[in-house]
Amino acid sequence: MAALDQERTRVILEALKNIEYGSVTITIHDGAVTQIDKTEKNRFESRRNTIKSQRA
Repeated sequence: MAALDQERTRVILEALKNIEYGSVTITIHDGAVTQIDKTEKNRFESRRNTIKSQRA
């Protein structure tokens, strides 16, 4: 695999550092990183769970 340049490495590391739930997809063509996709999930506690925990 070809060596990653610093910019691509930085983008990948930032995507990984700043994600709590989701995925990071790295697309490679001819041995080179051509695309980095980040899909992030936003999770919310359900109202039912909040009410249960307040009663306990």
